[in-house]
Amino acid sequence: MEIIRVEDLSKKFILSSSPGTLKEWLISRGKGSANKEFWALKNINLSINKGQSLGLIGRNGSGKSTLLKIICKILYPTTGSVQVNGKVSSLLELGAGFIPDYTGRDNVYLNGSILGLSREEIDKRFDSIVEFSEIGEFIDQPVRNYSSGMYMRLAYSVAVSSNPEVLLIDEILAVGDSKFKEKGLNRILELKEKGTTIVFVSHSDAMIKKVCDRVVWLDKGLIVGEGTPNDVLPQYAQ
Repeated sequence: MEIIRVEDLSKKFILSSSPGTLKEWLISRGKGSANKEFWALKNINLSINKGQSLGLIGRNGSGKSTLLKIICKILYPTTGSVQVNGKVSSLLELGAGFIPDYTGRDNVYLNGSILGLSREEIDKRFDSIVEFSEIGEFIDQPVRNYSSGMYMRLAYSVAVSSNPEVLLIDEILAVGDSKFKEKGLNRILELKEKGTTIVFVSHSDAMIKKVCDRVVWLDKGLIVGEGTPNDVLPQYAQ
C-alpha cells in the first residue's frame, strides 16, 4: 500500500543579492540588486510503499534535505504535490522545537505533543525516554545548560518514542558517540521491523545498506538513479 506519493514536485528558492550592511548598501546604491532563482528540486516523482525503507543519496546541495522538509511540511513545494498517509515523526533538526529556558522534562512534553502524543501517552513513555537519552538527573535542568550531545540524545529519544507510521531521518546518526549511534541505529531497525516507513538521508554507504531496501540518487535537484543499494551505490561512487 502506498503511503507517500510525490508528484511533479519542484522547489524554487529566491537568492537575494541585496546588500547586508549599511556600508554595502551605500556602495551599491543606485546600482540596484538582482535576485536569482535557485531550483533545489526539479520535477520529482516518487512513490513509497508502507513499510519500505528508502535512502536518499547525493552530494551536498543535491536537494535531499529539502525533499525531506517538504514531505514533513516544514517547507512547501513551488509546484507539484506531496501526499502522506500516516503519522510522521522527523529527525531532521533535532531539538528545533526545544525552548532553551524550559527543563528537559518540559521539553519532552512539548515535543511529544508536537509529534501527536497525548499527555497520557507521554506519561507512560517518559521514563523510557529519559532512560534511552541517558540524561539522568539533568532532566530537570534547563536545556540551555545541556551539552550538544545531551540535547541531541534527548530530542532523538522523544522522536523515536512516538512509534510513527513514517519516520524521516536526515543524517542524524552522524552525531553522538559510538555507543549512542549504535543504540540509535538499533532503534531505527526495530521500527523498521514493526512496519514503519523510513526515508533516510545519509552520506554513509554502510548506514544506507543497513537501513534501506531502496535508494534514490539526487543530483542538482533531479533524480538520476533509483534501485537497490547494491545497484545504485556503486554507480554513485564512480
